[in-house]
Amino acid sequence: MTGRLPPVHPGLADGPVYLDYNATTPVDPRVAEAMLPHLTEFFGNPSSSHPYSAVPRQALTRARAQVADLIGARADEVVFTASGSEADLLAVRGAVLASGRPRPHMITQVTEHPAVLETCHALERLHGVRVTLLPVDGDGLVDPARLAAALTEDTVLVSVMAANNETGALQPVAELAALAHEHGVLFHCDAAQAVGKIPLDVRSLGVDLLTVVGHKMYAPKGAAALYVREGVRLEPVVHGGGQEHGLRAGTENVALAVALGTAAQLAADELADGAAARIAGLRDALHQRLATALPDRVHLNGPEKERLPNTLNVSIDAVLGHELLAAVPEIAASTGSACHSGTHTPSPVLTAMGLDPARALGALRLSLGRWTTAADIETAATALTRVIAAH
Repeated sequence: MTGRLPPVHPGLADGPVYLDYNATTPVDPRVAEAMLPHLTEFFGNPSSSHPYSAVPRQALTRARAQVADLIGARADEVVFTASGSEADLLAVRGAVLASGRPRPHMITQVTEHPAVLETCHALERLHGVRVTLLPVDGDGLVDPARLAAALTEDTVLVSVMAANNETGALQPVAELAALAHEHGVLFHCDAAQAVGKIPLDVRSLGVDLLTVVGHKMYAPKGAAALYVREGVRLEPVVHGGGQEHGLRAGTENVALAVALGTAAQLAADELADGAAARIAGLRDALHQRLATALPDRVHLNGPEKERLPNTLNVSIDAVLGHELLAAVPEIAASTGSACHSGTHTPSPVLTAMGLDPARALGALRLSLGRWTTAADIETAATALTRVIAAH
């Protein structure tokens, strides 16, 4: 299998320039091709012992190994789930409840994904778990010293994401995990945005649990996985027939597992071919075009260097992000605000970083991906600057 790009994705051929890859990615045609036989031909239950089960069982084994290879794990440390949110639930709830502590304590941080934050709130409400939310600095990063100060004798888990979905900020995961381990505490990392975009190795990072999400790396929605280091005990998320090491019962969705495995292998091939550098070059070209055309009006949100190669989050003076995107039909992207009943509020991620509401409401998240081209960047920059200059 090669990491070479296929032709322009059919779903992107005639539409606006797609700059929302952090929200979701198109399914790579090679991924769809790999999974199709397991929807149309190889229907057997991989847990059965007759001939109809042999191919599905082999496919499941291979897919598990492909995901493991991408993150430097062993195949038997990969648990397939139906979403990143489920993987986060299994990791966070599973670790806390399996600790056996009468009133356990866990730590996360304020810009964590809602899949983790809402699980923490549920644990507080339903199980009396104490949760500490660490602040972030102006770049959206956790200070390891704050984690060290927050750890207690009752702490059983720390959960900090690898990369922020809005700014691309890369947390110092290895340093944070090492601090947790000095206190005998497990470390979970939601790497949904990072896996496949940058090299990640669970051994080097020192994490005990790591979330992988398929639809962030060109597999269909509904395909995800959790790395569970050997020896880590978790409370199952689904009880039943014992599939997925007894942590997530239910007959495996072989087609989606194959899709995730294929996507993982393609991502590994592309990383080896320098895809991250190519994407970073396009991202920086877009930033430069905007900054040159709109001097002193474009402000980068998040770290300049320690961020994902595909992510550009900028605020633009004197505009509202949602109004700007509505006026630029040539591109499809996201803003730094959330809309509730017609009222736009600033992104909690950006406000937690200390941005004032006006700057947060002027933010755009422009995220690039596998099919982004130099021509796309030119089109997007021209369209954005034309509309912004009119304000």
